[in-house]
Amino acid sequence: MIALPPVILFDLDDTILAYEAAAAGCWQAACTRHATDLDAPTLEKLYSAIQQQSDWFWSDEERFREGRLNLEEARRKVVAGALAAIGTPNPEAARAIATYRTALHEERITPFPGAIGVLQQLHAAHIRLGLVTNGASDKQRAKINRHNLTPFFDCIVVEGEFGCGKPDTRVFQHALRTLHATPAETWMIGDNLRHDIAPAQSLGITGVWHDFRNQGVPADAPCQPHRLIRSLTELTPAALPPPAPPTR
Repeated sequence: MIALPPVILFDLDDTILAYEAAAAGCWQAACTRHATDLDAPTLEKLYSAIQQQSDWFWSDEERFREGRLNLEEARRKVVAGALAAIGTPNPEAARAIATYRTALHEERITPFPGAIGVLQQLHAAHIRLGLVTNGASDKQRAKINRHNLTPFFDCIVVEGEFGCGKPDTRVFQHALRTLHATPAETWMIGDNLRHDIAPAQSLGITGVWHDFRNQGVPADAPCQPHRLIRSLTELTPAALPPPAPPTR
């Protein structure tokens, strides 16, 4: 039987909360609601153009960093670019679509099945828990408060409050200091290999990747996680495999 560590850091979105799944259909709903002067074929072109603009916008690391701190404004830029691309520029519609899409997505976000129960069990077992999340303070705190997550955590680090976000290792170092923890006694659990796992491992923290898509570690992964789980409900001593030996 494998003992859980005394300290665990968690990511929020797509680790505790099912963020990606909640996005399904949000762009289509927003376009349908706020682009009423467009016919159905043009709406389909708009949706396709939004996907292309979104892929381009979020592919750049600096745009990604700035955009996640103001998602609604980032999405407005995406929609404005998409409307221009299909020949129907409309700043008012771009803002309305982005605002509605953002609000609808936030409403639909819920915890992964069993996630809250796992946090309750870990907290009851006196494991010191930290939450480290990227994004703006208002959006992230709203989700934390909505799902009553604060009581589980001894430390919460939000990018918009702390001044920098993952993969900056200062985020993890601050959490360790706050929790009076060493890297060797700490796990980091997150869904993003580049932002959550690789920087944590660089400090000597055990990286546990939440592979919620059940895809396996990609060939071009920036790191090899120590452990892989597909649900937080696997966080029991009997369920976890032993850590992989360090690579040389």
